[in-house]
Amino acid sequence: MIIEIVSWAAVGLILVTSTVMLIIHDWRINLGALALQYVAAFWLVTRHLPFVMGSTKLITGWMVVAALGMTRLSLSSEEDDTEPSSLLRGGWFRIILMCIVALVTAGVTTRIEAIIPGLGLPVIAGGILLIGAGVVHLGVTSEILRVIIGLLTLLTGFEILYAAVESSTLVAGLLSVISLGLGLAGSYLLLAGTSPPELENEL
Repeated sequence: MIIEIVSWAAVGLILVTSTVMLIIHDWRINLGALALQYVAAFWLVTRHLPFVMGSTKLITGWMVVAALGMTRLSLSSEEDDTEPSSLLRGGWFRIILMCIVALVTAGVTTRIEAIIPGLGLPVIAGGILLIGAGVVHLGVTSEILRVIIGLLTLLTGFEILYAAVESSTLVAGLLSVISLGLGLAGSYLLLAGTSPPELENEL
């Protein structure tokens, strides 16, 4: 009973962090929410995988957050001055999109549980919610960091559902490597998208 309550609390945390990342522009808040999202995903993954494998996914997620955070922190502070306010324009529209994702998740969860019994309603709800949030995130933004966050959210949702179906150590390791690769690619793109001051002066 307690495990079930904590699992639903993890689903609620996923909903809150996904919504925060969607409507808040501050990259620090976004990465903090992503780190909390990995904690919730870790709990749902360990419902079907051993604790050690779940810990690997959590550590990999935090490594990705650390890499993105250090890269973004190393960029010039001038970019922070040109950013819009923390709350993005169209925030209500994004909240409505997340409400739609939540409603679709609530309707689909029981159907999937009926088709594939044994997965657990919280696990299915958390996975579908992350996938939906990732798709919405990718659909409303074009910034490099936010696109990478959307991809990581989408991949995390897939990992939760796949862990409930297949407990292969090799596949779990491969998915962790893909997450780490996305984080490193995002860090590289963030650096590549920033022109050095000397080059700007020459232009």
